Amino acid sequence: MPFEQAPPSLGNQYDSDPLLHEYLERTLPAELLERFEPEYRELGALNGGELYRLSLADLENEPVHRVWDAWGNRVDEVEVTKVWKRAQVLCAEHGLVSAGYDAELGLYARVHQHILNYVVQASLDTYSCPLAMTDGAARTLLDSGNQALIDHALPRLLSRDPATMWTSGQWMTERIGGSDVGQTETIARRDGDRWRLYGTKWFTSATTADMALTLARPEGNPPGGRGLAMFYLELRDEDGKLQNLHINRLKDKFGTRKLPTAEITLDGVEAIPVAGLESGVRNITPMLNVTRTWNAVAAVLGMQRAVALTRDYANKRQAFGASLIDKPLHVDTMADMIAETQGAFLLAFRVVELLGRIESGDASKAEQLLSRLLTPIGKLTTGKQAVAVASEALESFGGAGYVNDTGLPRLLADAQVLPIWEGTTNVLSLDTLRALKQDGVWGAYVREIHDRLEATTDPRLQAAIERSQAAVQHAGRWLEATLSERDLLEAGARRFAMTLGRATELALLGHHAQWCLDQGKGERALAAARRFARSRIDLIEDDDFTRESRLLVD
Repeated sequence: MPFEQAPPSLGNQYDSDPLLHEYLERTLPAELLERFEPEYRELGALNGGELYRLSLADLENEPVHRVWDAWGNRVDEVEVTKVWKRAQVLCAEHGLVSAGYDAELGLYARVHQHILNYVVQASLDTYSCPLAMTDGAARTLLDSGNQALIDHALPRLLSRDPATMWTSGQWMTERIGGSDVGQTETIARRDGDRWRLYGTKWFTSATTADMALTLARPEGNPPGGRGLAMFYLELRDEDGKLQNLHINRLKDKFGTRKLPTAEITLDGVEAIPVAGLESGVRNITPMLNVTRTWNAVAAVLGMQRAVALTRDYANKRQAFGASLIDKPLHVDTMADMIAETQGAFLLAFRVVELLGRIESGDASKAEQLLSRLLTPIGKLTTGKQAVAVASEALESFGGAGYVNDTGLPRLLADAQVLPIWEGTTNVLSLDTLRALKQDGVWGAYVREIHDRLEATTDPRLQAAIERSQAAVQHAGRWLEATLSERDLLEAGARRFAMTLGRATELALLGHHAQWCLDQGKGERALAAARRFARSRIDLIEDDDFTRESRLLVD
């Protein structure tokens, strides 16, 4: 007997997202929402229709690296997929990078930009990766004050013309690893009045980019991160040939397989120092803030795609005499997925809002401090949630969720990168602790949670208020008690950071639910907040388990 089940399908991914509509009504001025809604709806239709079908039809195709031409010349050409070629045009024309720099929109520019991405990227085969790095490069160049590079590169990075828009790479990972960039082995050597780079980058995503920002150590500089400099380079000459670069191979990755990621050898590529000849790690930080924000939004849009497919399939799949959507246990499982997705959405877009306010000059000092904390927390929390929701989605399809040609396993494979790149969960947990060393950060965070909870007044949300508040208070006590115990502080950093992330999501869910109740939007948001409140929010352990952990590991 053939396998016969109706596959899941998608409708307009803007129209079918009630949380998105509520959020936009609450966040954007009415005139901006009226202006942009047709574009959101257009992209949502493409996402759930033409682009989704194209991504399924193109499922087996992956980037191809052609090393040599027929006459023995090394060309290192990378042919990308049909979806990526379509994405290159679509993303430029709709300004999925440039919208974030629209001065007319002020503090709303980043929200608008990331809503555009949220409603379309799930069907673009992780094309968000080169866009994130392009956005990060634009922000980094602007912050560097290097006017010559700004004048040269920014018009290309922010172009809405597909023929002229550039994408950028971000090259930091080497053979010694990616997190400890202070060990970078790439050397920068003077060649007259120019600089040339020599070394190998072990993991460079979006190998088809036009330019890159990278770290290298000028000869004679001391070891460690301070001795590194940030360099700008262009990959190709006017004829399209790589300039003293070799693509060693494309990486054989678990997921994001449509994204051409490569090992690259720099063999004297010409480069320009962006901001002096030291402190490269500090100077490249603006890029990481931007790309980590993109990572959080990518996590949320992936979760929403998993939920949308699961919901549609539950309405179609018949088992044990009824549709899955009529099975109480299946509905209960889906409700957990949806609550996690909605909490992640509100946290990710709170980070987006803060970025926009800072860049437009509208952020208070407290909001600037809050952004320093919530950016790593938002990335690490949503990254872990994305993997969990994708895994649950696959299970909801039974065996079909484990078969590659359904396209469903990509949900999990592509999600698994989100807790890894742009800083692993542990790296960002330690970054959370570093953020709290700055005066005022903890106070700004506590005030954020207090203000959200204080505005949440419906008695049905009381349990959610109490759980969020108790988790934050416990986190504060733990932090104060362990500040002088370095090993204990580091060992608990992940549980601490995840607690802050989940407590923040709960506070945001409750606050949003209150707004929906006040505006007569119904009780769906109330149900999401109450459901999330019943999950584990406080992950902190007061006992010192470091000795037991060592016993288990050794």
